[in-house]
Amino acid sequence: MEKIAHTSLEDFYREMAAKLGKDLESIFPKGLHKDIGHFNVFDIAQTLERVRSTSEMPYNRRKYYKISFIKGKNRAEYADKVISIKQNALLFATPKVPYHWVPEDPNQSGSFCVFTEDFFMKDRSKNSLESLPIFQPGTVPVFEIDDELADEIEHLFKKIKKEIASDYIFKYDLIRNYVLELIHYGQKLQPASKISTSNDASMRVVSLFVELLERQFPVESSEQRLQLKTAKDYADRLAVHVNYLNKKLKESTGKTTTEIITDRITQEAKILLKQTQWNVSEISYALGFEEIAHFSNFFKKKTSLTPLEFRS
Repeated sequence: MEKIAHTSLEDFYREMAAKLGKDLESIFPKGLHKDIGHFNVFDIAQTLERVRSTSEMPYNRRKYYKISFIKGKNRAEYADKVISIKQNALLFATPKVPYHWVPEDPNQSGSFCVFTEDFFMKDRSKNSLESLPIFQPGTVPVFEIDDELADEIEHLFKKIKKEIASDYIFKYDLIRNYVLELIHYGQKLQPASKISTSNDASMRVVSLFVELLERQFPVESSEQRLQLKTAKDYADRLAVHVNYLNKKLKESTGKTTTEIITDRITQEAKILLKQTQWNVSEISYALGFEEIAHFSNFFKKKTSLTPLEFRS
């Protein structure tokens, strides 16, 4: 199966520089210091102008947040959903949910901004971005909007662009407020209504599940810990119901979601037991078990050997 690209900010800027035909330094925002995170804003028409022949972008999981205001006919593909947009759309992207955005006509315009959680959450005592309803797992944050609201959103992006180009010393504080306005616009909207099941939805669900599973491996440090451990964890990340995920995986592989997860964890446990000097407690922790006894029972059930018997 084709893997999903894992796009960092560095990857994003290399891609943007190529699309815009500019050097990296010229598109990096002025006056932005590392200690306040990262933020930037772009014009969609300019970014598409040089890539008309490549109308589709692969699924990817970005290491940053993105809010897009898009004018034109498009569709957004998630694991089991296809959302068709006829005219204006507002899209919120989180690092946790991969998606595929497909322009369906050449007349695309609008703007998008990218930012890190460090930029937005200046006050570390507050909850994370993932606590906001718009970025919660299990949601599909794509909204079709009318012309009146599109005009308001477009005006807000114009203010962001004007501010980022200014020399105002507190401009990023002001931009945070504008981004918060965008988030509140999204949270007030209802989900886009034209949701359909795509013919290749099953293939996408299986492919994305495998990508999310494999992205957790190899375990390279005893301080690293698996974040996705259960079928529900994966279903939430893919914005599908756990029963739907289980059904599609069973149809495709003959195994349940839990069986696939436990098989992969067992495989990694064998590797760590044979190829590292970590003690069993460290391996147990890294693989997401709360108690070493739970790991030992899990491993013996899968292999008929205790972890120490297998290691010896």
